[in-house]
Amino acid sequence: MGCVLGKCLTSSRYPRPSDGDMTQSCDAPPCSLEGKHVLTGRLLESVRVPSHNFRLEYSLLTQRGYYPDSPDKENQDSFCVSTQMRGNPNIHLFGVFDGHGQFGSLCSNFVKEKIVQILCNDSKLLEDPVKAYNSAFLTLNDELRSSDIDDSMSGTTAITALVLGNTLYVANVGDSRAVMAVRVGNRIVAEDMSHDQTPFRKDECERVKLAGARVLTIDQIEGLKDPDIQVWGDEETEGNDPPRLWFPDSLYPGTAFTRSVGDSAAEKIGVTAVPEVSVVELTQNHLFFVVASDGVFEFLTSQTVVDMAARYTDPRDACSAIAGESYKLWLDHENRTDDITIIIVHIKGFSSSGAAAIVGQNGLRISHASSEWGSSEPFCSIRSDFSDPQVSKHVGLMNRNTAIAVPSLTQYRPLEVEVG
Repeated sequence: MGCVLGKCLTSSRYPRPSDGDMTQSCDAPPCSLEGKHVLTGRLLESVRVPSHNFRLEYSLLTQRGYYPDSPDKENQDSFCVSTQMRGNPNIHLFGVFDGHGQFGSLCSNFVKEKIVQILCNDSKLLEDPVKAYNSAFLTLNDELRSSDIDDSMSGTTAITALVLGNTLYVANVGDSRAVMAVRVGNRIVAEDMSHDQTPFRKDECERVKLAGARVLTIDQIEGLKDPDIQVWGDEETEGNDPPRLWFPDSLYPGTAFTRSVGDSAAEKIGVTAVPEVSVVELTQNHLFFVVASDGVFEFLTSQTVVDMAARYTDPRDACSAIAGESYKLWLDHENRTDDITIIIVHIKGFSSSGAAAIVGQNGLRISHASSEWGSSEPFCSIRSDFSDPQVSKHVGLMNRNTAIAVPSLTQYRPLEVEVG
């Protein structure tokens, strides 16, 4: 959900797969003899978190949208995966950035390229990750403003998940989303780790109004509905004509989000790059998490996405299935699709007993904080005594335009939920 003119999508309704740059062999079908996934062309990536003796097994997929009226539009989504940040094997970052506006692709790529560098250069990253996240997003916004990119009416969402030992920090600006799959008894439950920042949220709506924004739908602007009725339902029922932000006496910028990196013109009416940060202490009940652009969540709920991902042990199969279903639903409802980007990270081999021993060794001090997210799992803040490693090892996975072929259901192996 972007500017009033919509997001930029592209030509090919049946795009080709592109080669990935994964480096690990896969362990589940369908795979080629070389270990690459037949449908996505990617290898299965895995990285260890030695401080707590578990590993992250992940894959990703990004797909240009289909815009019949703009066949040459490029994919405005970007993503990054950075493992062993600052040379520390216990710090890993996964991010998705959904650009919008005329220069949305430039904005999302700018943020993708800069965010790891800014976080790595922050001396407070290990001591106070939340503060480091806030500082990084504001610095990103300032540097984008100072660049050669015109961000007056363009910008990007930014959703990032930072694994620091056994704690996950999610920072969000905009309406991309991060979701955790949590084992509750014999069920797998989706718990949102971010809340979309749009005028549908009462707190965000009131915040931008105080900054001077008019909040109206297109129908209200055009006089088809009463502009004094400031009740819009929710995104599921009113997503076709969402409330948007306007200057008091002008018909722009028409943004359907309340936070972003960039969009300097909209800053005057409350759009901000200050992120909302959530923190979760990982346990054996946290099975995997999903980081994705709103191209995935426009017609799929968080629970549906988690249910689909849980059908597959291989995250590549899950990425293909979810992206394929999202693409189909877009074309069922509209004559175009949005750009679609999804990262799925499985948490493998997590042991509560092993984690407890390592916590003592590394001096991790956990303090629980109240959760504003309504989660059944404990959200917390963390302070770490990890020593500062010397050099950053940045693994940037920047390939675009992978295929969204859906794996056969006869080949999937569902994620097993152990009870007791």
